[in-house]
Amino acid sequence: MQFPDNLRYTKEHEWVLLEGQTATIGITDFAQSELGDIVYVEIETVGKPLSAEAVFGTVEAVKTVSDLFLPLAGTVTVVNPALENEPELVNSDPYGEGWMVKMTVDNPADFEGLMTAEAYKALVG
Repeated sequence: MQFPDNLRYTKEHEWVLLEGQTATIGITDFAQSELGDIVYVEIETVGKPLSAEAVFGTVEAVKTVSDLFLPLAGTVTVVNPALENEPELVNSDPYGEGWMVKMTVDNPADFEGLMTAEAYKALVG
């Protein structure tokens, strides 16, 4: 199982990569393995300002549907277009091609309050 050190993590199993005011968000390797084969990703929050921990979409696996929670307050600006035809990218490459959204973050300093790779590894360990 992978836990890239350059990312931050949430207890709801999302990961965040922050570059300036832009955050890229997806679900962790642990989350995708727990969900199983992902068949659909639904995100309809583009352009809406959302608070941290707000639901920004859902991910559907063969046997379950799970909410996706925004790690930071801000506005979703882009949904990964590849997921429409290839939702299984979340399973095969959760930290790369399987990213879910990009957003403009209200307060980039909030990133530091999220879990480090070590803390997340201890959570799921």
